[in-house]
Amino acid sequence: MPFKAICLMICSLCVAVDAAALEICGDLKQGELLYLKHDSSENNKNKVLIYNNLGEKIYSSDELNRTPLALHRNAEKNVNFIVYDEYGNSRKYSLQVKPTVWDIQRINGVVQSKVTPTSDADLAEIKREQGDVNRVLAATKSDKLQSDIDNNYFWNEGFILPVEGRISGHFGNQRIFNGTPKSPHSGTDIAAPEGTPVKASGSGVIVLSGKDYFFTGNMVIIDHGHQLQTIYAHLQKATVKVGDKVRQGDTIGYVGKTGRATGAHLHWGASLNNVRFRPHSLLDIKAKKCIRLEENKEDK
Repeated sequence: MPFKAICLMICSLCVAVDAAALEICGDLKQGELLYLKHDSSENNKNKVLIYNNLGEKIYSSDELNRTPLALHRNAEKNVNFIVYDEYGNSRKYSLQVKPTVWDIQRINGVVQSKVTPTSDADLAEIKREQGDVNRVLAATKSDKLQSDIDNNYFWNEGFILPVEGRISGHFGNQRIFNGTPKSPHSGTDIAAPEGTPVKASGSGVIVLSGKDYFFTGNMVIIDHGHQLQTIYAHLQKATVKVGDKVRQGDTIGYVGKTGRATGAHLHWGASLNNVRFRPHSLLDIKAKKCIRLEENKEDK
């Protein structure tokens, strides 16, 4: 075979391998958790810049060459991202995101001061709550906490339901309290008897164990590494403190009705890189269906 033909054949094989080097795993819908699966021959130092997802976010790949991504509740129809390797080479891709029809949930019987707070004391408490939550979800933790989390990919172990019960509020619902429209629901509500043990959905490090927050009551947040956290709110009480390492299934508190709640339930939330997503999409993290992605050649 002529030398030129051999070179062309080798090049064509290289292109075919490169084209199959990236897969997207999960349901391409608003509010879902996905992950990119890089070719195993690549190193695990890929960085991913995702945009048109209501702001730009940067993610990195783990030791299994996977990069988790979260689609915002209001993610646009076309979400784009760029994969960078350690040498600065880049490849561009696009995701076609399916819209989700969000329900409207009307909740009555809430103490009106929890719906339209006006007192200085209430506003100060709200500021404390927002500051604590934003601090840990934005990954601005203390050096000690961050060192316990860095390079740990607890999320690879998978996740379980933190408590069994009736779903009384879905992620993404538009919520109307006492007739007043409020922000969409950022988690899933699971109704269960007060005092029911709440389990850690996955292994990780406790980064927040707060008491008496205005909206969320007693709340725990677990960091599972890779900028992924789960949130447990309205607890009767928490049984863990900041810095504790927990394993999947450990009891971290008990179902309650603290904060803005009309009955006993657990608010279970999830956040990746400070993007909230539907927490139930964690449960199949080891079994998500994958499809191959084609690089956007026209952008080169």
